[in-house]
Amino acid sequence: MTGFFGVLGSMLPSILMIVAPIFIAAIGGMICERSGVVNIALEGLMAFGAMAAASAHTLLETRAGPFSISAALLAAAAVGGLFSLIHAFASITLKADQVISGTGINLLASGITVFLCQIFFQQERTAPFKLGMKPGLLPGWPVFRGLHQILPRWVNETYPTALIALAVLILSWFVLYKRPWGLRLRSCGEHPQAAASAGINVIRIRYIAVIISGVLAGLAGACLVLTQTIQFTVNTINGKGFIALAAVSFGRWLPLGVLGSSLLFGTSAALAVYIVNISFLKFLPPEFFNALPYIITLVTLVIFSGKDYAPRASGQPYEKG
Repeated sequence: MTGFFGVLGSMLPSILMIVAPIFIAAIGGMICERSGVVNIALEGLMAFGAMAAASAHTLLETRAGPFSISAALLAAAAVGGLFSLIHAFASITLKADQVISGTGINLLASGITVFLCQIFFQQERTAPFKLGMKPGLLPGWPVFRGLHQILPRWVNETYPTALIALAVLILSWFVLYKRPWGLRLRSCGEHPQAAASAGINVIRIRYIAVIISGVLAGLAGACLVLTQTIQFTVNTINGKGFIALAAVSFGRWLPLGVLGSSLLFGTSAALAVYIVNISFLKFLPPEFFNALPYIITLVTLVIFSGKDYAPRASGQPYEKG
């Protein structure tokens, strides 16, 4: 048992690395659905963000040094927010089917990202960057040198994306449940006509929610590509956006619930790598754990499909009157 907990401790940095992008994108999807707009375009928006981050970091790495990581994160968030406007305009202004609109963005992302890579890098992927985001929750400044030596090993091996995810969790909870704007947003997802009768601009709040979801999805794509690979390819996201959508449903549209479901998905993915070190799980093939996040996704969607946890107006166009 001691060996198992030792393996679990060694898995923690990998789990947090996998969980962070899923959780950040899922919080964006949760905010969007809380306003009444379903955003299944998280997969495509993550791809746009990952491509923008990898391109920015590749181009700035030798010029801006460590600041290229920050620039890549900002570029990914901006690109994700920009492309989310397509979904906002189609689903809110034109009152188009939100599922069809999101699917269109996912299909658009698979083509546009490769097309842009062909233009800028003359290949179907970005050029590889030399160094991605460095692990360590504390900066490598000399003033922290003593702390690095006494802190647990997992702290020094965990990527800063875990801190970004933590900041997103705290900020989303505070805004949704401690600020008047969060109450207005939730009311737009439950009963938009009643919210409008109270003087709330439903259309504006839904637009803002969709843009926030795009910003967070783009940021999630950047967190993924800067920690788990060295370049963007068409397979970089590989279904993480759809897993984030399942995390929203499994987490009952609550920030802490989304965190728990994201941890479940991330742990199952990390087990595929560390299974060789866990004696009582060695009889299972690694492919089982590679498929486990998607199996859990399907099971949770079936389990919660009949539950009334979703916002009542989620997926319904807002009609004035």
